[in-house]
Amino acid sequence: MKRIPNTFGIEARAMHYLEYASEEELKELIASGKIVPPYLHVGTGSNLLFTADYPGTILHSRITGITVIAEDEQTVTLRVGAGITWDDFVLHCVKLGWYGAENLSLIPGEVGAAAVQNIGAYGVEAKDLIVAVETVNIHGQQRTYVTDECRYAYRESLFKQPEMKSLFVTRVNFRLSKQPCYKLDYGTIRQELERFAEVNLKNVREAIIRIRESKLPDPKVTGNAGSFFMNPIVPRRQLERLQERYPSMPYYEVDADRVKIPAGWMIDRCGWKGKALGRAAVHDKQALVLVNRGGATAADIIALSDAIRASVKAEFGIAIYPEVNFI
Repeated sequence: MKRIPNTFGIEARAMHYLEYASEEELKELIASGKIVPPYLHVGTGSNLLFTADYPGTILHSRITGITVIAEDEQTVTLRVGAGITWDDFVLHCVKLGWYGAENLSLIPGEVGAAAVQNIGAYGVEAKDLIVAVETVNIHGQQRTYVTDECRYAYRESLFKQPEMKSLFVTRVNFRLSKQPCYKLDYGTIRQELERFAEVNLKNVREAIIRIRESKLPDPKVTGNAGSFFMNPIVPRRQLERLQERYPSMPYYEVDADRVKIPAGWMIDRCGWKGKALGRAAVHDKQALVLVNRGGATAADIIALSDAIRASVKAEFGIAIYPEVNFI
């Protein structure tokens, strides 16, 4: 059995572990009969919590390559291998002066998983950049889904649905801007940029990295999966009622009727920041992050998660849900 890579540092093994470096290699694995249920496709395991050893096959893409497939004076469209590290892709775009991905700097994981999860940070989501997702299914058939078919929503996509687990993302097509188009009004980006002499693509990326590193632990040092909980979206009238008790409650606009409330703020208000249950703890700099203090099991992480969710529900009347997938 092979150890399954995951950023939580949870010990879990799989019966089989298969990698492929092209669509052709993936099709050969399928045709050979080596991929039989149960199977699971993973990236770096940055958004997974394994609750036990996996009794089947873990698949991992090693498809790389970044190719320009269309370009004009305003935009550039790229075809990107699913196995490329996400932050390497962001750095590539920044170096070449392509705008749009910089706010997603330093998010762990790989390009394929980013398209499945619809990763997001600082006012930008992967769906804002994606124009198509290329796939191969368990029967070896290739299909490309354009963005409108992907059913993207907050940390959600078509590819996360149970009926789509037999579909493997092989490449993702992104459209970036060649003209400056920054998003700087989320969090403390503008404040961090005051440290720099000018606002440019390189400095925006550096500011995002500094903000993330000041709040989020390095999974190579302290096991974690980044943001553990999704920020809940609630009716505006519910926010207004809560603001009577918590006038400083932060929120972000979603639409005319709904707002997004930071889960980390509520967890912090419930007194969880820096607190531990056994070998699992809430990070002392960012309440949205749960960490493995060393030797934690999935049961330790889940027990802490359940306790936090119960506290937030009791205090605010709002249900929060894990962003991390339990396997």
